[in-house]
Amino acid sequence: MKQPPVNIKNKRATFDYALIDTYTAGIVLTGTEIKSIRLGKASLVDTFCYFANGELWVKNMHIAEYFYGTYNNHSARRDRKLLLNRKELEKLQRGSKDPGFTIVPVRMFINEKGLCKVVIALAKGKKEYDKRESLKEKADKREMARMFKK
Repeated sequence: MKQPPVNIKNKRATFDYALIDTYTAGIVLTGTEIKSIRLGKASLVDTFCYFANGELWVKNMHIAEYFYGTYNNHSARRDRKLLLNRKELEKLQRGSKDPGFTIVPVRMFINEKGLCKVVIALAKGKKEYDKRESLKEKADKREMARMFKK
């Protein structure tokens, strides 16, 4: 039996931030973590990325403990290293230094080779009026779809 594809999204990121540039990064996981992700037991809510010693780390990502994991089980909210090439890391580091910019994980998925990947974005925080505007656009799109359905 083939498992459904894993596609975990951070819907809050697109509401709170304007995404400027996106990158697909690998992530360093333990055995029980990848098993939990394959079951879809992960969350990207309130996650962010930071640089430490020239390496990119994701903080506050929740991956539930694996049910069948024994003493080998991982802690649910540990920091995890992201894997990008040197040019991408330097570009992200330069971009995140500007005020108002941050790096947020947008989506986590398993690729065709069975590896877990995280789509991260260089993002600029939205102001309150920008958020209201995006809510209006969403309501307008929903209304248009309802009109054309009839």
